[in-house]
Amino acid sequence: MRRLRKRIIQPLLRDQALQKTDLVAPLFIDETASSRRAIPSMPGQFRYPPREAESVARDLWDAGIRAVLLFGVPKEKDAQASSAYDPDGVVQRAVRSIKNSVPEMVVITDVCACEYTDHGHCGIVGDTRCGIDLLNDPSLDVMDRIALSHAGSGADVVAPSCMLDGVVQSIRHALDREGFEDVLIMSYSTKFASALYGPFREAADSGFQFADRTTYQVHPGNTREAVMESMLDLDEGADILMVKPAGFYLDILAEIRTLGIPVAAYQVSGEYAMIKAAAEKGWIKEKEVVIESLTCIKRAGADLLITYFARDVAGWLDEEQ
Repeated sequence: MRRLRKRIIQPLLRDQALQKTDLVAPLFIDETASSRRAIPSMPGQFRYPPREAESVARDLWDAGIRAVLLFGVPKEKDAQASSAYDPDGVVQRAVRSIKNSVPEMVVITDVCACEYTDHGHCGIVGDTRCGIDLLNDPSLDVMDRIALSHAGSGADVVAPSCMLDGVVQSIRHALDREGFEDVLIMSYSTKFASALYGPFREAADSGFQFADRTTYQVHPGNTREAVMESMLDLDEGADILMVKPAGFYLDILAEIRTLGIPVAAYQVSGEYAMIKAAAEKGWIKEKEVVIESLTCIKRAGADLLITYFARDVAGWLDEEQ
C-alpha cells in the first residue's frame, strides 16, 4: 500500500476529486434590500438586492461556477404566499436578470412558501384533527403556481423544498400542461427535520410562528422513510433527487445513489456556520476541512454539491492548478 501512496502516484489513483462543475451556489435575493446585507450567522454570505443578481451571477460564472440556486425574500407576506408566484416577484425578476446576462448559467429556483407566508410554514395551514398544521393537498396548487411562474421567467430547474406528498407529480403535470416539458425538477426528496437549518432561517427570513415541520420532513433516525421519500419522488417524475443536510447523512446519500438518477446533496447553513466558527477560532483549517467535507459528500454519491462555500472552493481549485 505504501507504494500506491507515493506522492507522485497519488493524483493518478485518486477515486474522487472536486470539480467546479460539481458546485451549486445558493443565493439570497432580498426585495427589501437596497444594497447587499451581511448575514451574521453565515459569515461571508449576503442577501443581495434584485439589481445585484446579475453581477453576482456574472462573478460566479467567471469563477467557473455553472449553477445557482435562488431563494427569495419578499417585501410582503401573507397566509397564501401570493408574492411567491407573482410574475414580477423577487425570484422571477432575478431569474430574468441572470438569464439575460449569463444565459448559459443554470438557474435553479427554490419552490416553497415558507419565505412568503406570514406564518412561516411551507404552504397553506388550517385546522386538522391534531390542531393547526400544514394542509398538504391545498398547498399543491400553490407550488404549481410558483413553479410555473419560475419556469415562465426562464428557470432551468425548479426545486420543490416543501416536502409535500405528491408535489413532484403535481408540478410535473403543471409544467407539461403549460409547455415547460424541458424544465427539470430537482426534488428535495429526502429532507430531514434537522436542527442545522437555523442560520438559513435568518438568511431567508423563513422561521415558523408555531409548531414545527416534523409532519412533513423526515425524522433524523428514520432510514426507511428517508429512502422511501426519494423512491416516491423518482416515481412521480423527479429528474434529480436530493439529500439535505449532507454531511450528517452520508449513509442515506449512498443509498439514494443506488436509485439510478442524479443526486444532489445540500451542505446546509448549520454545516457552513460550524466550519466557519471553528476556523475563526483557529481550531481547524477552513480550506482543508471544506475540501475534505465536500470530497466525502461526493464520494458518498452526490453528483451536485450545493454549498455556501462554492465561490471559495472555485478559487481554491484554481490555486491547485
